[in-house]
Amino acid sequence: MSNPISNRYEFLYFFDCQDGNPNGDPDAGNAPRVDPEDMHGIVSDVALKRRVRNYVLAKHENRMPYAIFIEHATNLNRHITRAHEETGGLKLKTSKEDKASKEKVLEAREWMCANFYDVRTFGAVMSTGPNAGQVRGPVQISFARSIDPIYPLEISITRMAIAADVQGAKSSEDYLKWEQEQPEDQLRTMGRKSLISYGLYLARGFVSAHLAQKDDTFRGTGFSEADLELLWEALGNMYDHDRSSSKGMMSARKLIVFKHVGTDTIPEQRKRQAILGCAPAYRLLDVGGSEDNGEIVRIWRKDAQKPARSFHDYCLEIYADRVPPGVELIEKL
Repeated sequence: MSNPISNRYEFLYFFDCQDGNPNGDPDAGNAPRVDPEDMHGIVSDVALKRRVRNYVLAKHENRMPYAIFIEHATNLNRHITRAHEETGGLKLKTSKEDKASKEKVLEAREWMCANFYDVRTFGAVMSTGPNAGQVRGPVQISFARSIDPIYPLEISITRMAIAADVQGAKSSEDYLKWEQEQPEDQLRTMGRKSLISYGLYLARGFVSAHLAQKDDTFRGTGFSEADLELLWEALGNMYDHDRSSSKGMMSARKLIVFKHVGTDTIPEQRKRQAILGCAPAYRLLDVGGSEDNGEIVRIWRKDAQKPARSFHDYCLEIYADRVPPGVELIEKL
């Protein structure tokens, strides 16, 4: 593993969805999430992190040190228990003293950070069983919001077959006999799919060098330069490995990264500036529209009278000369 990162970052992440459901809301019949006040679409941070995890899982085949803690359909306490087994903190008969030992908790926490990519990236609560503490991850992502309002649709579909549990059927021949006795229109079923015609979404992200650092006074996660490059790679490619009929066509469109590098001529001071930052996040992440108010990034529809149906219906402008001193702008996509 390489050294922990030593620069603060912020980033803007644009992605879109065409003829699909980018993030269903379980409380609304799995319809696309919307802000009810202005009808802008929403994609949760959890949905974005899930796809980062899935990409890392696919690339590294769940091998340490790039294993994934929050996997699909697993018990998190299994990994936490293993952390104690590997560090000698969990005995066959765990005493109250062992469970309460701060040192053993920290050792298990360090093991989890070292071996699970999503723990040292996003953090985790690991006190759900054998206690391995809690970790605040250096990488945080906001809810994504669509640039324009979206209009959720509910489409009726027909499945030309059914999946009935036929009473008394004990063999495939019994099911065949039952099928032959049914009218044709009884052997199909109706369903519904929720989608949007098109939505371009923007998420904002934050990478804290402070929460990655590891020293005697602060136990960060050790999130490294290699981990950071893997994050950029995942954001750029994760939708190409997450295809489904419900998602339609989803694509990463633009990833704009702001790296804090410092301005001081004294190396030690410059290093501290790079960690703490040289400009407030809003100065970098505020995105303007058709009216120019001095933002670094602006985006607007080319024809305001027509609804957008593709990324090419938008004009996206980046003004590198507006980036504050001590900050570098990097276009990853």
